[in-house]
Amino acid sequence: MKFMKLGTRPDTFYTEEATRTVLSDVSSDVTIKINNISYLLHKHQLLPKCGLLRRLCSNSEDSENVTLYLDDIPGGEDAFELCAKFCYGITINLSAHNIVAVFCASKFLRMTEDTEKGNLVLKLEAFFDSCILEGWKDSILTLQTTGKLPEWSQNLGITRRCIDSVIEKILTPPAKVTWSYTYTRPGYAQKRRQFVPKDWWTEDVSDLDIDLFRCIITAIRSANTLLPQLIGEALHVYTCRWLPDTTKSLPPETTSVSQTEDDVDRKKRILETVVSMIPADRGSVSIGFLLRLLSIANFLGASPMTKADLIRRSSVQFEEATVNDLLFHSHSSSSGGHFYDIDLVGAVLESFLLQCRRQHPGEQQDQPVRLIRKVGKLIDSYLQVVARDINMPVSKVVSVAEALPQIARPDHDDLYKAVNIYLKEHPDLAKGEKKLLCSILDCQKLSPETCAHAVRNERLPLRTVVQVLFFEQERGTSKIPPQELLLRKQRLPMSRGDPPSKLKVSSSEKFRQVEEDTTIAGIPKRSHHRTTKSDGKLMVGPEQYVSRKEAGQTGEILDKGRVTLIREEGTSGSKAIQRKTKSDPVHSKGR
Repeated sequence: MKFMKLGTRPDTFYTEEATRTVLSDVSSDVTIKINNISYLLHKHQLLPKCGLLRRLCSNSEDSENVTLYLDDIPGGEDAFELCAKFCYGITINLSAHNIVAVFCASKFLRMTEDTEKGNLVLKLEAFFDSCILEGWKDSILTLQTTGKLPEWSQNLGITRRCIDSVIEKILTPPAKVTWSYTYTRPGYAQKRRQFVPKDWWTEDVSDLDIDLFRCIITAIRSANTLLPQLIGEALHVYTCRWLPDTTKSLPPETTSVSQTEDDVDRKKRILETVVSMIPADRGSVSIGFLLRLLSIANFLGASPMTKADLIRRSSVQFEEATVNDLLFHSHSSSSGGHFYDIDLVGAVLESFLLQCRRQHPGEQQDQPVRLIRKVGKLIDSYLQVVARDINMPVSKVVSVAEALPQIARPDHDDLYKAVNIYLKEHPDLAKGEKKLLCSILDCQKLSPETCAHAVRNERLPLRTVVQVLFFEQERGTSKIPPQELLLRKQRLPMSRGDPPSKLKVSSSEKFRQVEEDTTIAGIPKRSHHRTTKSDGKLMVGPEQYVSRKEAGQTGEILDKGRVTLIREEGTSGSKAIQRKTKSDPVHSKGR
């Protein structure tokens, strides 16, 4: 940092309560009052260099002792005192921290060459041009201080000249960077010995006010010399500097309830400005950063337009996300106490699928299918994490899981894991909620290993287990022993008062759903070895056979006496499931 020292005399100003006086054998003849502080000074020291004070004193009726009020002087009493010390020849030190205030105050006091040669304004301009604007850090610090005197700095051209200096240095090739700068991120100590990173400037400009930051970023983008990724990195660093981190549970004092209205409005303006500056180029910012901005927008209550823009941008790169990118704390008052913001993920997923349908209507191309399946894998992994949230409602999990089309999941193994975790973490789940949760599973898409686990999983409803067993037996790859269903029946006793329910068959999906109170497990063990004949038909009663071809005409369930036939549409061969009542003599004999 550059310094300029003016004057040679020692400091002789001293304070008595709210009065500042100069040690002198001559009594003061002019009193300057600024913000309740009085300066007892001398005309013969001030008037030769200050054109404003000379005019004010000449207009005063009392020529012996004049009192002047300068409450409107830019920089206040501190800036005035430095100007007064310059008039007395007392040593003052000027730097990027105070040059703006002193420059504006000296202009206000008219300490120009017209008043006296070699005056303060000329010296400040020389220091500003030769030192401040030539240094990187000095330009940044000076630009920061202009925020205290925005109108004066703008009118005197200080702000514009500092911005131009900063932009010029940012556009300089990194190999030619020689000035000092800040780079405090991990790993920089090793990199510094080798080369200057391309984003070396991002941390320093993040200290600026949002309006100054916007001016710099806008000018850089218009130059078209830096990669969009560097612009995105600058926006990311600025966001980390000024906006809350919603990936963590925020302490009570940082919540929007306890924040002042002005503070919330300021952060909203920062967020909306950052979003408006994101380059349109895909990949200029990461999907994790976009989702974080969306989470911050929900936390601060940003405008619907800002949220919609972030959702659209996030959906374009959604397949690049990881599970950690989706884990944000829910700050909504209507969340019901659940930790993770699953509504955010659901909104981005819906936008992603909508874009896929718009870009590839009615098509089954390899590229969109690959992206959808990648997102499907991501969502199932995400559900495995949020399923551990004890306050997460079943309806939200089901809503996100069902949002994906069937093509997104070649198998349902990962989805089964999410269901199993949810059931484990919510042992008191109601029977209806268990059915709703398990309804998202397609048992035909479970691997043999997963089916074997599902059959032994006592957390699952019995109807789900029966579905698993049925489809495993149908495709002939079952790794489940025949006695597993009977063991399951013994572990889950049913009420005898429940009426027997019919087995339901879906002809479109070939998906059988069996009610939990179905008594298939009551079939005698030896009847399993007597139902298949050499002609490929299944015997459902004495001399009664029904082929699938015959049963495929209606796809409905027929009850004949004590025998229930299940008919499946569009299949070959013959198959039926026999259910007998206690009064059936064959059944009684088997017992």
